[in-house]
Amino acid sequence: MLKQRIITALWLIPLVFGAIFGLPTEYFSWALLGVFLIAAKEWGRIIDSQCEMTQWSFTITIGVLLIALNIIVPANEIWFKGMMHPIFLGVIAMGGLWWLISFLMVISFPKSANFWKKSHMLKSMFGQLTLIPCFVSLLSLKALSTEASPYYGGTLVFLVMLVVWATDSGAYFAGKSFGKRKLMPNVSPAKTIEGLLGGLATTMLIVAGVMYFSPEQELGLLIAVTLFVALASAVGDLSESMFKRVANIKDSGTILPGHGGVLDRIDSLTAALPIFTLIYIAFWM
Repeated sequence: MLKQRIITALWLIPLVFGAIFGLPTEYFSWALLGVFLIAAKEWGRIIDSQCEMTQWSFTITIGVLLIALNIIVPANEIWFKGMMHPIFLGVIAMGGLWWLISFLMVISFPKSANFWKKSHMLKSMFGQLTLIPCFVSLLSLKALSTEASPYYGGTLVFLVMLVVWATDSGAYFAGKSFGKRKLMPNVSPAKTIEGLLGGLATTMLIVAGVMYFSPEQELGLLIAVTLFVALASAVGDLSESMFKRVANIKDSGTILPGHGGVLDRIDSLTAALPIFTLIYIAFWM
């Protein structure tokens, strides 16, 4: 399994790098659409793992909404004079609220599932709130690139990804080596408190790297933001685990050998990106 994960990562990482740093935002927004349509199809299995019609109808709904966003808010209009387009800001704000609600649902699981586990409508709404703010946040950060700093937006996206990867990798290895106390056994039996702490500690490597290349940053704020985004990414991971547990599926898909589905790879990012974008607007814009 670990070998498969490494092989998949070796061809996936260059594609991600190329898209983030090589594609202009107007092309990136349409390339990203394909990734999110795959994730939407996988979320359709969470809604109803037995019904192809439900899965495709949800995928089409997400596709229509994302295409509409790309048309209504072109890449060059996402930011104007340091202000985010109000539609994008509203979507990301809803995303921030959703992740607070999702956190409460996770910590109260399985009781929280009583009001949504049999409702296709609610699970569809949860899927929209999970995927669409992530899509919008990713585009918003990417669009911060300018002619003077063509890689600035891509670097921000990459830093969020690094925090997520550091959290996931640190949690995996710390959990394997030291994990004893279960974090949330009802949601994800394999995750441990020691793993989470190891993941949070690993993110300090990202802080050290940022301070090395950009020493003018305020260290205390950078540490706080990094840890908060890392915790948000853990909520994203646990949230998807909660929904998959109710749907009785192990992986969201099989498209990425050793990693499962696209949704399994971006579950942490679905929370980390909107939360980071809101923090960025509050403290750096």
